[in-house]
Order: sequence, then structure tokens, then C-alpha cells
Amino acid sequence: MSFSGKYEVESQENYEAFMQLIGIPAETIQKGKDFKFTTEVAQNGDDFTWSQIYPGHTMTNKFTIGKESEMETMSGKKFKATVQWDGSKIVVDFGKYKHSSEIVGGKLVEISEAGGVTFKRISKRLS
Repeated sequence: MSFSGKYEVESQENYEAFMQLIGIPAETIQKGKDFKFTTEVAQNGDDFTWSQIYPGHTMTNKFTIGKESEMETMSGKKFKATVQWDGSKIVVDFGKYKHSSEIVGGKLVEISEAGGVTFKRISKRLS
């Protein structure tokens, strides 16, 4: 199934605990806690442009499955990583945490794991 589309956050589990664990400042966590940001994904085969749109800031990662790409973490740190397929999921190791994304029932399900904390975000498709 194609990831292409625009999604809006519907629910999040363990947001605050996870963000604290990966070093996001408390003020930023509070601002983002209830904000329904959007994610836009353009997929062409194994080539992706993945953007998360926040008030006043858009974070975009461009990558090709299986090829090293420069990526940016939630905390703004840039690094090189290789995104891989794991069945129907795309997975990447962001250093401090591991992240997977998949489409389940037409929704974007993202799971990030670090230090025993699992953060789960579900976003509904807008287009």
C-alpha cells in the first residue's frame, strides 16, 4: 500500500514520557502535546519525501529505501541513516530511538521506541 497522502494526528500514547526521554525541552513538549500537526508523504516506488508540518516549522526528510540519506530527528539533530522495508513497514534507527511507520486500515501508524518507552502516534488520512 502506498504511504502517499496527507495525515492529521488523531491520537498519541506516551508522548510526554518519550519526548522527555529523547531530550526534547519541557516547554516544547507542552506546546506540542495537543497540537494536531499534519504529515505529508509523497512516495514514488522506494523514494519518499516525508514532511511533518508544525506551526512555524516544517521538518522534511527525503530518502530512498536501502540507501543512506541525511535525516533530521524530532529534536532537530541531523545524521545519516538508511531506511529499510520490514514487510509493509518502513523502519529507521534515529540513534536515540528506533522508528517504524505503516498504513493500517487507511491510517498512518508510527511507533518510536527508546529506553523501554514506546510512543505510538495514529494519524487519519485527509487526502
